[in-house]
Amino acid sequence: MRKSYHAAHIYMILGVVSGLYYREFTKLNDFDGRTQLALMHTHLLALGMLAFLVVLALDKLFQLSGTRLFTTFFWFYNAGVIISVAMMFVHGTQTVLGRPVPVEVSLTAGLGHTLLTVGLILLFVLLGRRLKEKVLAQPGATAEPAHDARVPG
Repeated sequence: MRKSYHAAHIYMILGVVSGLYYREFTKLNDFDGRTQLALMHTHLLALGMLAFLVVLALDKLFQLSGTRLFTTFFWFYNAGVIISVAMMFVHGTQTVLGRPVPVEVSLTAGLGHTLLTVGLILLFVLLGRRLKEKVLAQPGATAEPAHDARVPG
């Protein structure tokens, strides 16, 4: 659980710092257009801080951490967020400076999004397993849902 707490805390700090960077860097360069830097702040806070606060709550309820699957999720997801946001940083900084953005930036951002997706799939697999275990652990529970006699069919 502490991993999720620390990750949320670090992403909160990075989110705040990235907002400051966007505001000051665009002001310093007298930039008034659209840039990926504007998205970094919300991505770090939503995909980083808020996501790990939700994972922390789910972990408290379903004991997700301490498993190999959780560790795999944790590293895939973090790698995805970090790579995606790093490419936003590079793309946005290049845009503000008026320089062309290399195609490799988009390719690397795609890799980041792929890792993020794999991480989310792993989280849902783990959560699904824990939910199933919790249902089966209840007295009189079976793998099949109970049939309600009041409902036809």
